[in-house]
Amino acid sequence: MTTKKPERLLRMKPVLERTGPSRSGLYRRMEEGTFPKSIKISERCVAWRESEIVKWEKRKPPRRADTGTTL
Repeated sequence: MTTKKPERLLRMKPVLERTGPSRSGLYRRMEEGTFPKSIKISERCVAWRESEIVKWEKRKPPRRADTGTTL
């Protein structure tokens, strides 16, 4: 029998570091449907499923390292 690993959850700071937009930009993209929705993990805490962030990273064009803009 194979044991499935639980889904890893990422908090705000690591998501922002990996994806690039500002906090407000991230929420705007969530409203537009162009970024994965967060899940509420406590009264004042949200997180994102790492698998959904990985899928999103594969869909978007790469960022330029020096400016943060897309190529």
